Amino acid sequence: MIINNLKIIVLILILQACKPQKTFVTTNETSPLIKKGEHLQLVSDEFKFTEGPTADEKGNVFFTDQPNNRILKWDAITNKITVYMEPAGRSNGLYFDNTGNLLACADEKFELWKIDVNKNIEVLIDNYKDQKLNGPNDLWIDEKGGIYFTDPYYQRPYWNRTVPEITKQNVYYLTPDRDKIKLVAENLIKPNGIIGTADGKTIYVGDIGDEKIYTYRIDSDASLSNQTLFTKMKSDGMTIDNQGNIYLTNNKGVAVFNKNAVQILNIPIDQNWTSNVTFGGVNRDVLFITASTAVYTLKMNVKGIR
Repeated sequence: MIINNLKIIVLILILQACKPQKTFVTTNETSPLIKKGEHLQLVSDEFKFTEGPTADEKGNVFFTDQPNNRILKWDAITNKITVYMEPAGRSNGLYFDNTGNLLACADEKFELWKIDVNKNIEVLIDNYKDQKLNGPNDLWIDEKGGIYFTDPYYQRPYWNRTVPEITKQNVYYLTPDRDKIKLVAENLIKPNGIIGTADGKTIYVGDIGDEKIYTYRIDSDASLSNQTLFTKMKSDGMTIDNQGNIYLTNNKGVAVFNKNAVQILNIPIDQNWTSNVTFGGVNRDVLFITASTAVYTLKMNVKGIR
């Protein structure tokens, strides 16, 4: 009996040794992603709810404070924050296009905006097949200038409507010439964060309603195909670094996964919710994190991608 039990124990140990081992690195000096000696820095906690960070060509980060209906700017040189636009269409996700215009998911009236350098606003889209959008939330722009954006439904206190016109919550693509909007991903519960890879071949979409992250292949006509589960995790916004690692955000802070879906880093944030993340700074090596009432920075050894 003892010999048989020993055989079973040895067999279990062998099987465990044969399993692929997942590495996990916490936020300390052992992480190769974080610059040695650097720690999370609170920039400000004077907001109601921060979201949508994106960096311009100089590394300045623009982000939103949606309840206060404004877009703010973090200066990469001075580390100071100023109000860039107020009111701001209750903007959520932001992204700079290929010519320096700031695009905004302005869900006050269910619109997608283009804001030029003089702060002139152009409404790019507000409907799909003559039905009002649910409320654009996050977006990513491809090399051609086309815009992928998520359209979940979050009932806002400033809306008069209480039900959506579009019953499904989808991902859309607005063509570079802005004359056509295409449905590119459906069968999702509540799509939220979205980001594409540097080579333009893959896009990540977070289904926050189902607590899953998916990858899709970007086809030559901008359609999305080959939906594949990347990891089971709730995430709001997301970004990618120049090593292909993806950064996810939720109530536990920032979780970083490598391209093989192995979690390699966790950055705990002392807030109820971490909403989004991007890379800013003059060298694009500052991780800029929006989390509830606050924004944080962390100096990294990796850099963000366009």
